[in-house]
Amino acid sequence: MYKTTSRLLAIAAASLALTLGATAANAQTPPPPGGPGMMHGAPGMHDGPGMHGDFMLGFKKLHDKLNLNAAQEKQWQAALDTMKQNGQAMRKNHEQMKQQFDSMKNQPILDLNAMHTAHEQVEQQNQQLREQTTQAWLAFYNGLNDQQKTTVSTAIKERFAKMEQRHEQMRERWEQHHKGGASAPAAQQ
Repeated sequence: MYKTTSRLLAIAAASLALTLGATAANAQTPPPPGGPGMMHGAPGMHDGPGMHGDFMLGFKKLHDKLNLNAAQEKQWQAALDTMKQNGQAMRKNHEQMKQQFDSMKNQPILDLNAMHTAHEQVEQQNQQLREQTTQAWLAFYNGLNDQQKTTVSTAIKERFAKMEQRHEQMRERWEQHHKGGASAPAAQQ
């Protein structure tokens, strides 16, 4: 039970960071050309029009609904700046990993141990950066009053519901695909 509760708290904190953070950075600083969304592993974050644009519009509305005072806006900006800096550092880490792999891939025998060690180091650095970003957004959230927290909580719950709906649709498509694929060979026999 403790593990489940901890996991739910981690998901809620990550969702707060994603809801408040990732989209804010993308709104002010577009991602690099051809690159993934702002946050590594951020569910539902895609570049381009459509879902991302809709999400950005929803995020702006959330920010407007919060009616932040000067101190809260300062915390917002501090969290945003932290997230931007950490996002840039994570992209730099990713690029360094790619360059390292590119330099190693022409070797006749890959040094998988070195590649693994480098990957683990980058993952540790990125985890620290993600944690810093999350802590910055949690500091912002903790500075909100109960009405503002309710507004954010409602937005997060709506986001969870949309994610669950997309997950269910993907599961249904997967089941239909595999049912259709599994019965086709049997029908041919």
